[in-house]
Amino acid sequence: MNTFSVHTNPWALAAFIIYVLMMVSVGIITTRFSSRGIGEFFLGGRKMKSFVVALAAVTSGRSAWLLIGVSGMAFTRGVSAVWSVVGYVLVELFMFVFAGKRLRYFTGKTGDITIPDYLESRFEDKKHLLRLFALIPILIFMTAYVAAQFSAGGKSLAASFNITPLQGILITAGIVIFYTVLGGFLAACLTDMLQGLFMILALMILPIVAIVHFGGLSSLFSTLQTFSPGYLDTFALSFGAWLGFIGIGFGSPGNPHILNKYMSIEDPEKLNKTGLIGTIWNVLMGWGAIFIGLTGRAIYQDVTNLPGQDPENVYPLLASQHLHPFLFGLTIAAIFAAIMSTASSQLLVASSAVVRDAYQKIITHGRETSEKKLVLISRVFTLIVAVIALAFAAYADRLVFYLVLFAWGGLGAAFGPSIVLSLYWKKITREGVIAGILVGSITEIVWYLIPSLRAMVSEWVPAFILSFISVVLVSQMTSPPDRVEELMKYMKGKY
Repeated sequence: MNTFSVHTNPWALAAFIIYVLMMVSVGIITTRFSSRGIGEFFLGGRKMKSFVVALAAVTSGRSAWLLIGVSGMAFTRGVSAVWSVVGYVLVELFMFVFAGKRLRYFTGKTGDITIPDYLESRFEDKKHLLRLFALIPILIFMTAYVAAQFSAGGKSLAASFNITPLQGILITAGIVIFYTVLGGFLAACLTDMLQGLFMILALMILPIVAIVHFGGLSSLFSTLQTFSPGYLDTFALSFGAWLGFIGIGFGSPGNPHILNKYMSIEDPEKLNKTGLIGTIWNVLMGWGAIFIGLTGRAIYQDVTNLPGQDPENVYPLLASQHLHPFLFGLTIAAIFAAIMSTASSQLLVASSAVVRDAYQKIITHGRETSEKKLVLISRVFTLIVAVIALAFAAYADRLVFYLVLFAWGGLGAAFGPSIVLSLYWKKITREGVIAGILVGSITEIVWYLIPSLRAMVSEWVPAFILSFISVVLVSQMTSPPDRVEELMKYMKGKY
């Protein structure tokens, strides 16, 4: 098998280098805008357009998990892997059209930049308790999330350009850190948009070309039928596995790096159109990832024929053997697009938790700090968080698919129920939110660490459900903010 004949091909290297230069250029170009103030650095001054927000939200939410994680899962499990896509597509459509619009109206009125900002304003928490409790899961899960992206980058580069995984991790981290530290949120959103275009190109072209080379869809499905009886059965999975896949959607309402995209749009009323664009993008990308896995299984037959015997290497291997070297370089760039769009957004969320929520609002509360100084501190902490994540990535030994889902589910369980309920339910209280954050985070971690529990159902499902129940029960026993009626009007833009 001529596995990696294009590793040193100048066309492949040229395509990848062109992509990297584009990303770095965006960081340099947006530096001046992002240096104006902390609102510009972390939220783009709330001047983002519909198309940019749509692609930025779905691209930063998918990460390398979609390209190499879902395609690897489809290679292993077959058509039933589609359920790992269905949940988040539906939930994110709801978030775009309904909840995201309310969040944008409220945060635009109150001037909130981060999710802890929003929670503090929504519940009139002058003691900063919500901000403190929110910092913990953000820093824990975001660092793990960024580490997973760096690890995925190392794995993809190692499989594609014949370097070591550690070298790949260092290259990935270096590029992400450069343009994120310089350009902030605007750079992240603009690169997300460009990276979304790279991703959709790769996810549409690669499976089509590979299927044509294989002999067409009928030949593909005929071959796949020779595998396990349930390989082409959409429902060939246990109820617990199905619930775990559908439950991936529970993460969408609680991941700050997606929520802040809704908060950044210039006109909240355009989120309906934005949601339509984002949903189409989500569906097309999910379709491509599933068919890459299925086509790879038909061609390579068994995981022992993949580099490192790792199903998550099916994407770069398929690309290396079925595309022109220049297109191969672009498909590897697409993996980087997924990785960097997510990692850059998460780095900003993690550093904003330190700078905005800890330093500015708690440590130096009441003292005047210049915007330029805050931006400088933000850049420094973005770098620090990235270095910590880099250290974790160098020692990561779990599959990208599950490491990402652990962090994704943890954030979803910690914040998802509280965010959604706070946008629609008048009786939710500060104490209820704190209970939800604690119960969701602890359940996610404990369930993840106990194999017998994880074997029943993935940890993000019980974590989200128990967090939701905790928010409701504790809220029933405590009192909502005094101005709850006025606060709820903000959600609808009535102010």
